[in-house]
Amino acid sequence: MASSPKRTAHRHKQAPAWASRPAAVFQPADAEDTRRGHDEELTRRASKWCREIGATDLAGRVIVIWNTRLQTTAGTACPRNSTIELNPRLLQFGAAQVQRTLKHETAHLIAHWRHGRRRIQTHGVEWRTACVDLGIPGEPAFHELPLPRRKVSRKYAYQCRHCGFTVKRVQPFQPYTACYRCCKRYTGGKYHANFLFQRIPFPPAPVKSQPGTSA
Repeated sequence: MASSPKRTAHRHKQAPAWASRPAAVFQPADAEDTRRGHDEELTRRASKWCREIGATDLAGRVIVIWNTRLQTTAGTACPRNSTIELNPRLLQFGAAQVQRTLKHETAHLIAHWRHGRRRIQTHGVEWRTACVDLGIPGEPAFHELPLPRRKVSRKYAYQCRHCGFTVKRVQPFQPYTACYRCCKRYTGGKYHANFLFQRIPFPPAPVKSQPGTSA
């Protein structure tokens, strides 16, 4: 789905689910190894990646911190203040997982740095291009790490006015949110008002099969 990021925080979350990656083996964390606050080594690493793709001013601003308040997300990126927050529970899955998540979030910062104030999709072509530049082509938007999850009821439903694709949401869509499937098919992934989502009653009515067709 082609969705406009929030105007206020512009924070991108890497939610619990790497669709095409096997789940990592869960190992209890060492209580003494719970990290907090600014991580100088990871900040230097993210800064180096930014410089390598020419984002020298972003390289001077980026900062990486461990946020113990993160529960269900592996990491977040906030382009407004060039900050990456990582979940300390990532340490349970090894250095490679930490590096992968750090690159995922750094790609968000690079995508926004390249396109300035222009609104872009959270995991759209701009982010995917940045992932390629960081050496993680084909990076999925979500992971499958066994992080704690909480059930949240969905109470909003939307339908693409063009193809009829229906989606249920916990939070309402931002204004002018378009169907990414249609945008990708007809406009090369670029936003187009013809494919806007419109809110429908919740729960959505089941799709009825036509006579002579199988359900």
